[in-house]
Amino acid sequence: MHLATEALVDDLRRYLVGQSVSETLTLLAEHFPGTASFSTSFGLEDQIITHFIFENDLPIRVFTLDTGRNFQETYATWNKTLLRYAKPIEVFAPQAASVEQLLLAKGPNSFYESIENRKQCCHIRKLEPLGRALAGQKIWVTGIRAEQSANRQIMYPAEWDAAHQLIKVHPVFDWTWEQCHDVAQQHGIPVNPLHQQGFVSIGCAPCTRAIRPGEDFRAGRWWWEDQVAKECGLHATAPSQGLDPVAGAGKRSD
Repeated sequence: MHLATEALVDDLRRYLVGQSVSETLTLLAEHFPGTASFSTSFGLEDQIITHFIFENDLPIRVFTLDTGRNFQETYATWNKTLLRYAKPIEVFAPQAASVEQLLLAKGPNSFYESIENRKQCCHIRKLEPLGRALAGQKIWVTGIRAEQSANRQIMYPAEWDAAHQLIKVHPVFDWTWEQCHDVAQQHGIPVNPLHQQGFVSIGCAPCTRAIRPGEDFRAGRWWWEDQVAKECGLHATAPSQGLDPVAGAGKRSD
């Protein structure tokens, strides 16, 4: 990472302390016009960020990855979001030829057979489309929260993503699950009905289940692998250098 970029990341971390989601997103829109993008998978955290982008008419591009294996409830939430805000959500799908080759070689459910197969499926359906979506961007906004997993607790509200050569910003990084629900209810934000069925982390239908009381937030993802850090590769990271993590203590929800 270039020294100037490292300084910018550190400056962003300092700025994010105590800032609301709206203030954070407004800063990004003003300083990175046309090069800031938000990726949504229509989970609770993502819906909140989408709300603040659309309600404030911020020039931050919103996109989603349609893996072709999403829950119908997710597609319904997507549609409700379009009706609620009347704003575009760009779509990036996997390359048809790659999916066809995978199905020909290994069938439709090869991800259950090994971690290698699961990662191959994630690469085709998520990572490659994400690379196209983020090409030329400088800021990637996400709905990551520290509470979601042990792996994410070592992340920062702003960090350098070496794989995509851009800065990732997590506006709700320090929020609790309960806080997300309260804000969604307060603003009438469309919520994925799967959350009411015990799903907290929502991905592809064959790879996601509801969690049981006391389980980790990520326990419902790739549950058959029995791993502590369960990531598809979209947000896999190592601890960043520089500042100590700042959770944005006292961050407002407006």
